[in-house]
Amino acid sequence: MTELLISFLWQLLRFAVFLAVTCLVLFPFYYAVLSAGERTEDRTVGGLFWKAMFWLVVALIVLIAVFPFYYAVLSSFETGTQLFEPNVLPENFSTQNYDTVLGARSFVRSVLNSVFIAGVTVIAALFLAVTASYALARVRFRGRGLLLMTILGVSMFPQIAVLSGLFELINWLGVYNTPWALIISYTIFTLPFTVWVLTTFMRDLPVEIEEAAIVDGATPWIVISKVFLPLLWPALVTTGLLAFIGAWNEFLFALTFTVSETQRTVPVAIALLSGASSQEIPWGPIMAASVLVTVPLIVLVLVFQRKIVAGLTAGGVKG
Repeated sequence: MTELLISFLWQLLRFAVFLAVTCLVLFPFYYAVLSAGERTEDRTVGGLFWKAMFWLVVALIVLIAVFPFYYAVLSSFETGTQLFEPNVLPENFSTQNYDTVLGARSFVRSVLNSVFIAGVTVIAALFLAVTASYALARVRFRGRGLLLMTILGVSMFPQIAVLSGLFELINWLGVYNTPWALIISYTIFTLPFTVWVLTTFMRDLPVEIEEAAIVDGATPWIVISKVFLPLLWPALVTTGLLAFIGAWNEFLFALTFTVSETQRTVPVAIALLSGASSQEIPWGPIMAASVLVTVPLIVLVLVFQRKIVAGLTAGGVKG
């Protein structure tokens, strides 16, 4: 018992030291960001110094965030022993890894499976979320707040906690080893977030618009589809894109609910890429496949970044 207590106190002391050192290292950068914000119009040497420090912090954050993807792209063009030689700048380019990946019919089929599954998941999740958010935001009934908190609480369960129960449900429905097994699973886990965001967004829409439509004889479905839907585009783009990314990158359910090679999704196909022997890990093709499936997501985020920010900040400001 004494040894256990001493070990616990030692680990606690190590954590405290690590936390203190981290704070000491990060505090100058934090102070630089604050000082740059307060001295936007300061043209003195001190103001210019803190502004330079601010941009240095921004460059450091961008470097840390972008470098792993840059190194993956760099490794995807290398073959043989070049993969194990650390280098920051490219020495020579080879498309052999991309030829290997694209030449495999199973990988192309997995990409098509992922596109179909993610697309149907987004459509189903948005349809159910729009109708549910209208009821939660506009219809007054007892227990509305509790229901909304319950929906949000469901999203806090880890996937592994519900895997066995979901597996039994998939078997009972008879959709095991089909795309519909993944569509059902992804929709269940996507709905809480989409319902929460759309409910928050819909609460901020003017009540007068809905009342005017009702006076004109509009049914609830007409109000949702003809009145609210055009105003929900920022939130729809945000939730739809995040739901697509979640379904595109999901691995655990895809590995559990699919068996045949023709039903696999991209993450599983990449994880199961094999080399010339069972002991060889084909890092080059893995990097090439990762780049191929990541670039479209980056393009989508860059194209819709303004609507993503507008959708995520919906309901954050009153009035």
